[in-house]
Amino acid sequence: MEYPGGVRADGLPAVLSDPGRLAALDASGMVGSAPERVFDDLTRLAVSVTGAAISAITFVGESRTYWKSVPHLSYGDVESWQNAVGDSFCYFAVGENGPFVVEDAEKDPRTAGHPAIGPWGVGAWAGFPIVTTDGHPIGTMCVIDADPRVWTPQELETMSVLARAVSNEINVRMSLDRVHTALQTAENALSTAQGALAASRELARSLQDSLLPPALRPVPGVDAAALYIPASGDISVVGDFYDLFQARGAWWTAVMGDVCGKGTEAAKVTALARYTLRADAGEHLSPAAVLDRLNTAMLAQRAPRFLTAVQTTFRASGSGVSGRLCLAGHPPALIRRADGRVRQAGTPGTLLGVVDPVHLSDVRFRLTPGDLLLLYTDGACEARPDPRGAGPRRPMFDEAALARTLGDTHAMGAAETIEYIADTLSDYHGGWASDDTALLALRVPPRA
Repeated sequence: MEYPGGVRADGLPAVLSDPGRLAALDASGMVGSAPERVFDDLTRLAVSVTGAAISAITFVGESRTYWKSVPHLSYGDVESWQNAVGDSFCYFAVGENGPFVVEDAEKDPRTAGHPAIGPWGVGAWAGFPIVTTDGHPIGTMCVIDADPRVWTPQELETMSVLARAVSNEINVRMSLDRVHTALQTAENALSTAQGALAASRELARSLQDSLLPPALRPVPGVDAAALYIPASGDISVVGDFYDLFQARGAWWTAVMGDVCGKGTEAAKVTALARYTLRADAGEHLSPAAVLDRLNTAMLAQRAPRFLTAVQTTFRASGSGVSGRLCLAGHPPALIRRADGRVRQAGTPGTLLGVVDPVHLSDVRFRLTPGDLLLLYTDGACEARPDPRGAGPRRPMFDEAALARTLGDTHAMGAAETIEYIADTLSDYHGGWASDDTALLALRVPPRA
């Protein structure tokens, strides 16, 4: 989120008064809230790792700063957990929407003479913003030392990770509040009348759609398409998800995941995964590194469900697409060459949210004109016919069947390929889908 520069009449950053930012802060529910162990644990960890005297998590309003966690100081009453916004350094990281690091507060020209130096005993200060999913900085996680000091790169990296953990916690809560409200509405409707069933299905599907991008962003030089196919008769929110976004510069990221289970617990993990992947993909072009950090975040947040995932980071050039791909307990990706040949891509890796460390590895791949990369969830390779149907039992539509189907699409674009696979699955199981299925295709257009 970029804000216009400038300062207010009181000399503080103008972004503090941005209506969108203030609305996001209000929606977080953090203003004036009491301390919580999940945040105190993170600030204590920050002190332990950096050796600083104090660590704090604050939420910054237009005129007041609200202190959520300062476990190394004694708390008074609720009114004492706030102060004027200009009486602390916390607004600096919000105004920058990025890290703000001071090694000698009295000598640094940005902070010399600041009113917080004396009362807080600030010799050195390092803070990172707490950011909502739509990019609004609503608060700060910081460490404070009484004496000037040099913050090491490792200490700053740790603070960056901890600030993202706080952001993820807030964003998951905000997402779940919306999901819980909508799900409660659906459950009430189902309990009052059978006629509400159709509306409830639509509501649940809308909730599922909210966990998926509304439309794939156009990728220069790449033909992309995706499709989500719900399981038959299932109105629960499930954990299949995909995303496609620009990671950094010419690099793009495509990711697909499958969370174990259904309902709000699966939705919580899906939201955590999407937000964490988007936050980290721009910093690390290695999919294995990004998925490893997601595993760390899931364990830190005690995620209630594990997930499998496949991620690729790629860029297009005049001769095609090159990139790296990583599997985390997920079915292998499929590459369809322009002549119809199909091969698997990816080295099997550990699923996420269970153990640490995980074993993940990147595999390089290249697509030339006419080639296509397919990511999919296990609904596409474990499809079963309707058990209620008449006639002899047919075998499961497995990975080999999916590969053969993909090979039949060698002259098709990304959207046509996805549609062909979906139609083939539907024909095979007679319109009865045993599991949710997600498909995402990236194709290099053939030369004219």
